[in-house]
Amino acid sequence: MQAEKKELRNDNPSMNDTTEANILNKLAQSYSSNNPDKAMEYANQCLSLSEQIGYKKGISNAYNSMGNINIYKGDNLLALEFFKKSLTIREEIADKKGIVDSYIGIGTVNYNQGNYLEALKNYFVSLKEVEENGDKAGMAMCYNNMALVYQHQGNYPEALKNYSASLKICEERGNKNGLANSYNNIGIVYENQGNYPEALKSYFASLKISKEIGFKRTIGACYTNLGSIYYKQGNYPEAMKYNLAGLKTFEEIGQKDGITICYTNIGEVYLKEKKFKEASEYLNKGLLLSKEMGGLDNIVEIYNNLTKLDSAQGNFNKALEHYKLFIAMRDSLNNNENTKKTVALQMNYEFNKKQAADSIKSTEEKKVIKAELKQEQTKSYALYGGLALMVLVAFVFFKQRNKIGIEKKRSDDLLLNILPAEVAEELKATGAAEAKQFDNVSVLFTDFVGFTSISERLSPKELVKEIHQCFTAFDEIIERNGLEKIKTIGDAYLAVCGMPMEDKDHAKKAVKAAIEIMDFINKRMVEGGKFNIRIGINSGPLVAGIVGVKKFAYDIWGDTVNTAARMEQHSQNGKINISGSTYELVKNDFKCEQRGKIEAKNKGEVDMYFVSEQLSVNS
Repeated sequence: MQAEKKELRNDNPSMNDTTEANILNKLAQSYSSNNPDKAMEYANQCLSLSEQIGYKKGISNAYNSMGNINIYKGDNLLALEFFKKSLTIREEIADKKGIVDSYIGIGTVNYNQGNYLEALKNYFVSLKEVEENGDKAGMAMCYNNMALVYQHQGNYPEALKNYSASLKICEERGNKNGLANSYNNIGIVYENQGNYPEALKSYFASLKISKEIGFKRTIGACYTNLGSIYYKQGNYPEAMKYNLAGLKTFEEIGQKDGITICYTNIGEVYLKEKKFKEASEYLNKGLLLSKEMGGLDNIVEIYNNLTKLDSAQGNFNKALEHYKLFIAMRDSLNNNENTKKTVALQMNYEFNKKQAADSIKSTEEKKVIKAELKQEQTKSYALYGGLALMVLVAFVFFKQRNKIGIEKKRSDDLLLNILPAEVAEELKATGAAEAKQFDNVSVLFTDFVGFTSISERLSPKELVKEIHQCFTAFDEIIERNGLEKIKTIGDAYLAVCGMPMEDKDHAKKAVKAAIEIMDFINKRMVEGGKFNIRIGINSGPLVAGIVGVKKFAYDIWGDTVNTAARMEQHSQNGKINISGSTYELVKNDFKCEQRGKIEAKNKGEVDMYFVSEQLSVNS
């Protein structure tokens, strides 16, 4: 308590104020897994009160809780920001226990993003601190988190060793939350090893404890994991029973990643049971939600299942369409992984160059020895042997140097093909690229109208050729107008202007690019093109960065992106639909038709305008 008093300002508010802040933070922690929105309300109240009374520990606690809440909500970038803010304050006030919690939070974010080495570093720092302080609860958490990393790397002995250490401490302390988590995680290790009886035993142990304490997040995970075991064993009724129970639980707490997994699993069970209508319903629900969340792994799995579903029903055109999407998404994952390896090659370029030089030196030495032996045998060949050696060494050196140059160019070209130049340079220089917020950008979405029905009438060759030619033209238009292509999702195309380099004309350039894209499509339709298009644009702030282990790609997040998607959805065939925020930035450059306020999903009423034309050539 004395330490807390020292952290207060000179006005020295009553200890009741700090106690209230601590209680608000405890409430935030208790609601974080079951009701993240409610938890965030309490965390904000704790932050507001702590800032008002100058209670630094309370401020750091609030930030840390906000980090954990955002992890539950799936926003790792925002979570990382809060954990770093918390860590800064805790180091300033020498809050050792708090520092450990912040490092654990940062480690969890790194784990979620696939940065396993960094995650382990964070966890080992935390473990050292808690062991020195005899903090059993902290030790259990560190062991558990380290086990997660080992498990993902396939190092199951180390994973079980650390889970068991965590479980033992939780049993000693009567920590039921920790016990539930440990049993569930141990079950996952056994399942990965194919030991289903032990996996079921662990899952049921976790489920029993989770129900006792009302730990819904783990209840949902246990249900889903039990469903997975029964599915693998061919017990589809039991698999369906537990996946439906998991879905209901995740829906109660609004955990979207859990809901998506359940949709996919339920669709798979219905597919096995040949209930095709139900399978289609759940798989498409999962696909829609996965696209909203950017879950590429799950999208790949769903497209694969939709291919099987269409084939089973004799819908071979649809099966082919879904198969092509499955291949494209799967290759995208593989390419992202290859890109990550290429970055590692680039970062170790100097080392590789040295290896090549050593190899050349070794080759030269061997040839010299051979030449000397040859000279001993017959002096008449000495001159020719020496010349041959020199030519060979020169050739090997040139070949190795050329190979290094080619590899460097390949890695540079590959990086620039998927990342903005500034981000690629940062990644090559430091091995990482920090997520950044951009306050003034414009996001452009395009989508082909009637894509599914039209693609059914095209041969695979025609479909691929049409999409390729359109997107190639879009790429050229986007680059010429100073926008950055972010990605394509099926038949949708996403680009942004105003990042990674600021551009005061971001809205104008985005609209100009949209007009050029529309002109291209209109001309192509006259010449026999297959697809018309609709476009949506919105302006505002967003966050951009590189995340994931299998999703190693540059992406953007935020309400601005979501609203841009709504603009595209509420556009019309052959129209460019812009939001009110974009209109205010381009109203003097383009003729626009006001549409009024239109209801958009999860956005309420939004001002929308159709762009008619550019007002002048010089605009």
